[in-house]
Amino acid sequence: MNTKPILGAGAILGAFAIAGVGLVVVTNYLTEERIAVNLREAMLAKFAAILPTVPGTEAPLMDNDPLADRIQVSAPDLLGATTTDVYRIRQGGEPVALILNPIVPDGYAGPIRLLVAVKTDGTLGGVRVLDHHETPGLGDKIEERKSDWIKVQFDGKGLGQPAENRWLVKRDGGDFDQFTGATITPRSIVKTVKNTLKYVAREGDALFAKPAEIAPAPGSKEAS
Repeated sequence: MNTKPILGAGAILGAFAIAGVGLVVVTNYLTEERIAVNLREAMLAKFAAILPTVPGTEAPLMDNDPLADRIQVSAPDLLGATTTDVYRIRQGGEPVALILNPIVPDGYAGPIRLLVAVKTDGTLGGVRVLDHHETPGLGDKIEERKSDWIKVQFDGKGLGQPAENRWLVKRDGGDFDQFTGATITPRSIVKTVKNTLKYVAREGDALFAKPAEIAPAPGSKEAS
């Protein structure tokens, strides 16, 4: 049997495989830093949307790097995960707000990741959804780009605003709107946001006093 054609085809396929792997490695090397910078900028933009602003401007009241000024805490009973990142927001060295990323463990279609900003007066700067798998057209109204529900329900609220026993959807006798045909999702988010406020109230100023525990994020000034 003439094996030369088979060996030739194998050699050609091997060369293409090596070239393909090499191209992936080079592309990853050339874009890794740019991707890290883009992720960092996207995260800071999300932070800016839920923070108080410098009076008379739309600039966030923040002059530190919260991606470097962060700690990890463990309070799964309130924050939904074994560990939770807490980003400290400061202006002129003074505390402004905390941003936490709690997990809603009992969403309709699985866990929902949130960003929750809590100002030093205990009220919410805002809440945003980072990731979810809720039903399109029903539960996905929790997304800012689909409806203003997440803004209307939470901006400026706190424990006592409304009273703690009113932190329920209206169907359960509380003050928060649910969606037509989708009560589970808003009910779960209201509960997690309330629990996040309770955690911050319980831990108080200690969350600002702890030294940063996590290495600076890729692309940050501290990492360069």
